Parts: sequence; C-alpha cells; structure tokens
Amino acid sequence: MKRIYENLFIVKPDATEEDVDQLIELISKQIATAGGVVDKVDKWGKRKLAYRVEKNREGYYVLLTFTVDASAVRELERRIRVQDSIIKFLTVRIDEDLKRLAKRQKEREKRAHRRPQPPTPQPSLAAAMLGGEGGHAVPGAPVPAAPAHPAPGIAPAAEPVAEPTPESPATSAATPAAE
Repeated sequence: MKRIYENLFIVKPDATEEDVDQLIELISKQIATAGGVVDKVDKWGKRKLAYRVEKNREGYYVLLTFTVDASAVRELERRIRVQDSIIKFLTVRIDEDLKRLAKRQKEREKRAHRRPQPPTPQPSLAAAMLGGEGGHAVPGAPVPAAPAHPAPGIAPAAEPVAEPTPESPATSAATPAAE
C-alpha cells in the first residue's frame, strides 16, 4: 500500500548547488524505481543548525514529499546513510496526519451546520426612517439628504483661537505699559 512521506535531509554546507541537485536526482530516481512518485521538492537553502553535526554549524536543507510503499523507504534511508555529503536526515509518514486533519475539518463543518443561526435583528427607528431593515436603504426609496451646513441656531464646532500678537491693539490695551 502506498503512503505519503516527507524526507528532510541536510547536506554539508560546502556542497555546491549542483551537488545538491545531483543528490535530489539520485533520491528521486530511487523513489521512481521503487514505484513511487516525488510530489514536491523544497530547497530551503543554507541555514544554521541547532547544534554542531560532524563539525558543521550550518547545512543545506532539502525537503522531499513523496508517495511510495513502506518497503522502499527502508532502502531509501539505507542509501541516504551511505552518502557522505548528507549529515542528517529524517523521514516521516504524513498520510495519517492528513487523514486526521481532513476528519477534523469535516467535524468542524458538521458542528457549524448544526449550530443555530443568530436571530435576525428587529428593525430600529433609524431603519424605519431610512425605509429598510437593519439600517439599509430600500432600493427606490427616497433617502433623506444630509445637511451641508448646520441648521440655524446650532453653533459650529469650536475653532482654535489664535494667540494675540504684541502688535495688535487688543494686546496693548489689555496690558499696562511698563515704563
């Protein structure tokens, strides 16, 4: 039975881009000869390692996602162990996780479907004035215009008062002459 796997391997930092591509090609061929399919290849590039591995502080990360039989994974890991340029690797089966996530998503959808719908709001006074429900105007209904200027008797908003200047007559009359 074919399953979905992820393989993350770290290549020595002194390896060139061509060396990394050759390793990816070698692993992809191994998967193909075992009857599997490489779904995705992600080259993450050089990153710092969490701890020293074989006297290296950084490495070139590559993530492969593939579908293959379980027996082929053992052979693939054996071949990876033999490679001198690969310093660490990890293979994880992810098909169970994908199934679990899909199941959880279905359960969420069922709960959302069973959840009661929120009650519809009652029309308010503003909605009645606008001629529609929920404060929205009904198409074709007249909409009252907003006044451009305040109505008579309503004071406009206060404006900032400018500081009087020493040359203004109001200032000189208000302050006594200092002679």
